[in-house]
Amino acid sequence: MKNILAPVMIPIILAGSPLSADVTLNFGVYTSDKPTAMVKMFRPLLNVLETRLTAKLGESTRITLQVANTYDRGIDDLITGEVDFARMGPASYIIAKGLNPDLLLLAMESNKDSKTFYGIICVQEQSPIQDLGQLKGRTFAFGNENSTIGRYLSQYLLVKQGVHAGDLSGYQYLERHDRVGAAVAAGQFDAGALKESTFKKLKSKGMKIRELARFPNVTKPWIAASDMRAEMVAALRESLLDLKDPAALKSLKKDGFLPAEDSDYVSIRESMRNNGDFFR
Repeated sequence: MKNILAPVMIPIILAGSPLSADVTLNFGVYTSDKPTAMVKMFRPLLNVLETRLTAKLGESTRITLQVANTYDRGIDDLITGEVDFARMGPASYIIAKGLNPDLLLLAMESNKDSKTFYGIICVQEQSPIQDLGQLKGRTFAFGNENSTIGRYLSQYLLVKQGVHAGDLSGYQYLERHDRVGAAVAAGQFDAGALKESTFKKLKSKGMKIRELARFPNVTKPWIAASDMRAEMVAALRESLLDLKDPAALKSLKKDGFLPAEDSDYVSIRESMRNNGDFFR
C-alpha cells in the first residue's frame, strides 16, 4: 500500500515590501501545511526582518517568500542558492547539510524558551486503539518522506514499541501534516503522525481525532545559504535572536529564537541513521 501522494503545484513566490530595494533576499519554506497557511505564518515575521535589516545594514531590504511544492525542492532551493535563507525541519536540515556542509545555522525557534516541541500519533476519537502495540495489523499515515515528525521520529518510536513496517497492514506518505490528520479523522487510516500544532488546529475545527502518543522533537532551524556574505549572516542572526514582535511571533506560534548549533540535532541524526530498522 506504500505510495507517495504529491500534489502538482507551482512554487509560490510572494514579495514583501518595499517594492524597490537596495537588497533583495529570497526566503524559502516548503509545504508542510497548505501554501496559504505557510504565507500567513511567515509574511508578518519577514516584514519585521525587512525593517530590522534595513536599519542594521543601512540599505533598504526586501524579502520575498518562496514556497516550494515539496520538501526535496525546498532542500534543493537552499543548497543551490535559489533561496538565500530558509526555515526547515530538523531532518531536512540534516539532509541539506550533508549535501552542502557549508550551510550556516542562523538560529532555531524557541518554544516557551525551549528547543523542544512535540509530534503526535493520533487515531480517530472513537478508535478502540489504546496503545502503540495495537497498531499491528492496522494502517498508518505518515507525512513527507523527509519529515522529522512525519517519518523519522514517528517510525523510530514505533520501532521502540515493537511495531515495524511489515507489522502494518499498509501505510502511505501523505506529504503534509494536515492531510494526515484529515485522513485519520475520515477513517482512511487507523493512525497517523503529525505535529502537535496541526493536531490542535484540526481538533479546534471539529475533526474527530485523539492523541495516542507524543514524542519530542527539536525546534526548527533557520539556515543561510553557503554563499551569503558574512555581514548579512551576522545581521540576520542578530535580527532573529533579538526579535520580540508579538504579532510576528504569534503567526509563527513561537516565542522567539535561540542560538543554534549543529550538535542540537544529534538525536535527529540518530533517528535517521537507524531508520532502516523500521523496514526490517
